[in-house]
Amino acid sequence: MFNKLFAVLISYMAMTSIVAAQDVTTMVKNADQFRLDSQSAKVVSLVRLFENDQLDKTRQYNVYTRENRESLVIFKSPVEAGQKMLMLGDNYWLVMPKSRRPIRITPMQKLLGEASVGDISTLTWSEDYQASWVSNETIESDLQSVNTNRLRLSANTSGASYEAIDLWLDAKDDFPIKADLYLRSGKLAKQAWFTRGERDGQARVTEMTLLDQIQPAKKTVIEYQAITPQALDDKYYNPAYLVRNALSEL
Repeated sequence: MFNKLFAVLISYMAMTSIVAAQDVTTMVKNADQFRLDSQSAKVVSLVRLFENDQLDKTRQYNVYTRENRESLVIFKSPVEAGQKMLMLGDNYWLVMPKSRRPIRITPMQKLLGEASVGDISTLTWSEDYQASWVSNETIESDLQSVNTNRLRLSANTSGASYEAIDLWLDAKDDFPIKADLYLRSGKLAKQAWFTRGERDGQARVTEMTLLDQIQPAKKTVIEYQAITPQALDDKYYNPAYLVRNALSEL
């Protein structure tokens, strides 16, 4: 009798594992849709740095994304005017005003506060990470308890912003609630919290708050002010073209 029950349990666990693997892939894609629901889009992002809950700095970025993990970031604040950042798969370049050549950078280089190049330019997880289900957990978010699925995301590209991410998704609809972001060293770098809002009548992530795990007094809030479908010509995704053109119209 015991052996039969044990065999049934093993069979059930194996079946659950297969189903979970399929479900997890869908969960992550659903979560991505709450952040960016169009393959080619313009994302107007306002980034605010707080220290001890006091506003310290504000920056504006226009981010143009398209498929195949490509994005162009135009720096719109006066103090950064003329700067551009290009992501092509695993490669990142920064273009400075009057510079004759683009500068190779990493996705972890900071733009403002805890907001890095990767945080601004990459709005999807499904392309850069392999996900696995960890557990079902209840967490506190906005003073209420939320039943979540906790996933573990492991980087499968060299250009991924983080080596690993612990991601909590609302069990009802896969809306991202929070994420712990880990460096290659295994160190917890940041904790991200996602704000549920509405855009065009649909539930969307309208803000991402990054909490510094080393300097707790600091936090950075990325507000997605507008996301509209828009596709740029291929020329804009060429580092040489970015050096020669100001692109102030973008």
